Amino acid sequence: MAFPPRFLDEIRARVSLAGVISKHLKLTRKGREYTGLCPFHNEKTPSFTVNEAKGFYHCFGCGAHGSIFDFEININNLSFLEAVEKLASEAGLEMPESTPEQIARTKEQATLYDVTEKACLFFEKQLRLPVGRSAMDYLKKRGLDEKTISHFRLGYAPAGNALRTELLRENIEQERMASAGLISIRDDGRTPYDYFRNRIIFPITDRKNRVIAFGGRVMGDGQPKYLNSPETPVFSKGHVLYGLSQARKSAFEKQEIIVTEGYMDVIALNSAGYENCVAPLGTALTESQMQELWRISPEPILCFDGDNAGRRAALRAADRALPILKPGISFRFAILPHGSDPDDFIHTEGSAAFGDLLRAAAPLSDVVWKKLLSGPKVDTPERRDALEKGINDAVSDSGDSITKQYYRRDLRDRLWQMFSSKRRNTQTTRNKKYWNKEDSVSSVVPAIFPRKDEGKKLLACIICCPEVSGNWLEDYARLRFDNPVFDKIAEALINELVDNPDHSFQTLYNAIHTAGHNKALDKLKTHIEIIEQKNLSLDDANSELEALVTGLQETALSKEINEISKAMETEKDTEAFEGMWKHLQILREERIKMREKHEEGI
Repeated sequence: MAFPPRFLDEIRARVSLAGVISKHLKLTRKGREYTGLCPFHNEKTPSFTVNEAKGFYHCFGCGAHGSIFDFEININNLSFLEAVEKLASEAGLEMPESTPEQIARTKEQATLYDVTEKACLFFEKQLRLPVGRSAMDYLKKRGLDEKTISHFRLGYAPAGNALRTELLRENIEQERMASAGLISIRDDGRTPYDYFRNRIIFPITDRKNRVIAFGGRVMGDGQPKYLNSPETPVFSKGHVLYGLSQARKSAFEKQEIIVTEGYMDVIALNSAGYENCVAPLGTALTESQMQELWRISPEPILCFDGDNAGRRAALRAADRALPILKPGISFRFAILPHGSDPDDFIHTEGSAAFGDLLRAAAPLSDVVWKKLLSGPKVDTPERRDALEKGINDAVSDSGDSITKQYYRRDLRDRLWQMFSSKRRNTQTTRNKKYWNKEDSVSSVVPAIFPRKDEGKKLLACIICCPEVSGNWLEDYARLRFDNPVFDKIAEALINELVDNPDHSFQTLYNAIHTAGHNKALDKLKTHIEIIEQKNLSLDDANSELEALVTGLQETALSKEINEISKAMETEKDTEAFEGMWKHLQILREERIKMREKHEEGI
């Protein structure tokens, strides 16, 4: 069975070669490649390499070499058809039917590549003729030299129907031109006309550097300013990134890829030495384009214009990325000055300043947080509650469960920092002597899910000892109870202690009672009475709270360590496994420090 080249390319784009191979052997990333012990012969020293960028594996020991399809055929003893069926299923693609129509479509696609290549050569030639002088002058004025113009194969589409006339001379049928998106055929029978007229032409290529479509910038004041080829059998703009074939080598070498908004941004940055730049084709980044970017770099940098449209594009990208995040992959955002785009910035500030901008790129979580804060000022309990609901809604959209947990923790930490600023500014001297900020638990500590009695004891102690309870507010903010009644009273206690650090037992109890948390207070009554009977000094009360908080934190750490360890047993993705392993080591070190500190206290 003959498969359409585009169908096989789509499988390669959707299914990671390293991901498939790592199901059968452990791979270790080294620069642009992965290495491991060859599955096709016995060896003790790794000689098996996987080149994700070029789409092949090679063993320097036995000579085994091939594509993702070859690997499936050889490792699982499959036929080519069976290998394609298996990988298509993993990619979520329907197998094409081997019909006369499909065979004809495959031949048509091969022909269309020839047509778009001829069109590209025609446009390149016109740019260097007198008819293209104004277009060439414009490009030179924008700072492009001949080398850059040739590298991106820039061209010019003259006014009128010059391309159609030229292709007819080469015996190419009008229907074929229309299928390639080069001309428009009128319904009323009048003469077809060129799709691109009086425009600077930007050829769009696929991963194999074949010309599949064009973008055109109008000369003069015509509209639209930029125009892309229509969808064709070889071009789907939601699956293509402009400049990818030119950027792949540099991006893999640097393990970094930069995403800008438009053609000229990519070309200007390339001229300035940033050859690892691409752009979507006039639309928001799609899931398919994101997956393509992650095949090259775990954290692509999105560098959109510094205007409102650019900021909206960044927010849309963040919204679209959250549901498909996995451990070890994300995005960073380089924030340009207001009103500036990468092309302008490079010309006014220089290449070094742009490098500084990239190094200061903000993580995806910053963009999510700023979006959450873009609403009304958070200055009332109701608005705080709405913000916390927004956090839960945002996190619920993220795909991977472990990533979701980390995002929830990060956003809640930011929430705490914002709400606690008032208290930090008014903290009294007597409280400071009981608490040193440097002793607080690292941000890696997960959300705390107290067991029934420990949770009740802690809440009761907070109520009974408000003079020192404020010392541990950041840790209370991590409390998550199975019973929503206790979640509500914990939130109310935090808000009260933030707003009024000088609460006494009676004023705090009354405030919680007045706020309608009587049911929770009834459940805590016995524990409150026990603590009251102890008549604790401030030092003893602080020690009691510290013991409860530390115990809960260690329990939470141990729980998360167990969850990650269990998830690693079934994780097949090499990069995800390495990311989980690194975080696991951080958590284990934190637990050791916590236990050592506790033992010193004893």
